[in-house]
Amino acid sequence: MAGIKALVGLSFSGAIGLTLLLLGCALEQYGVYWPLFVLIFYFISPIPYFIAKRINGDLDTASSVCMELGYFFTTGIVISAFGLPIILARTGLILWGACGLVLAGNAVCFFTILGFFLVFGKGDDFSWEQW
Repeated sequence: MAGIKALVGLSFSGAIGLTLLLLGCALEQYGVYWPLFVLIFYFISPIPYFIAKRINGDLDTASSVCMELGYFFTTGIVISAFGLPIILARTGLILWGACGLVLAGNAVCFFTILGFFLVFGKGDDFSWEQW
């Protein structure tokens, strides 16, 4: 039952994050959809972790070069997702209000992704590997 509650909570927070992102694009005073490119970062952010986890296998080491490289690339992708709206606002393609909404949506969405891996990535009988 705890897994279902966590899944519902993560779904709700993901919906809040995407709502903030869409508000930064679709409100009448902003009206440009350039910030939607951060959706690409949402989809590719877990990929380096998945690859590193698959290559690392079942080693019982606390740290490995492969996992650290996966964390490094994931961190670079997340920082790029926060940097894109700032660069778009500095060049004048979007307004600063839209940038603030997109940054808030980024924070909520990435904490949701992190929460998903913390809750369902433990390797017990109810994990993300079943999905």
